[in-house]
Amino acid sequence: MSPTAGSALAKLWHGLLAYAVKFGVVGLIGLVIDVALFNLLRLGVFGEGHWAQSALGAKTISTSVAIVFNWLGNRYWTFRRHRRRNYVREFMEYLIVSLGGMLIALACLWVSHHWLGLTSIVADNVATNVVGLALGTAFRFLLYRYWVYGHHRADGLSNLDRVEEAQRAIFEEPDATTDAAPDAVGEVPAATPRPSQPSAGTTAGTPPRAS
Repeated sequence: MSPTAGSALAKLWHGLLAYAVKFGVVGLIGLVIDVALFNLLRLGVFGEGHWAQSALGAKTISTSVAIVFNWLGNRYWTFRRHRRRNYVREFMEYLIVSLGGMLIALACLWVSHHWLGLTSIVADNVATNVVGLALGTAFRFLLYRYWVYGHHRADGLSNLDRVEEAQRAIFEEPDATTDAAPDAVGEVPAATPRPSQPSAGTTAGTPPRAS
């Protein structure tokens, strides 16, 4: 492999693929939490006869818990170098993107079930849990990477670090090597002292006669 190709692969890995792998791990754990909690609530493990045991209530709770887990995992692991100082605004933007991914999955289900007329349970699962999940995941990852945790966000930790580093470079005091540098261009150098001239009546190299 040529050095150029190796450098391009390294940039691709550190710029996108490493984030995608971590994002996938967090999302997989979040999916397990969602499914497990949903079924535990439906089975009445946490009590029976209340709203949390209903299908809608159980799914609302399990999805909410999974979203919070995914946010924490992505904030402190996947995108930890770019996490935001304003975590409330970060979470709200994260939630908006998460809901957008859910709407994509619902849109795929609607197209399959109501427009194409594929009403079987298999078709519904393929539409929402295969096609919709894939498109929704890609949508969420790209918006998380380049919007919620983008390099351009003013309150992102990586951006703040760059600003502080630039400020230190501008305002830090010059070191000793700078002080010992030659005079600036255009500055007139100090006059070099000339050797003293012999007094009148004396010859160079001959001491004066005694009177």
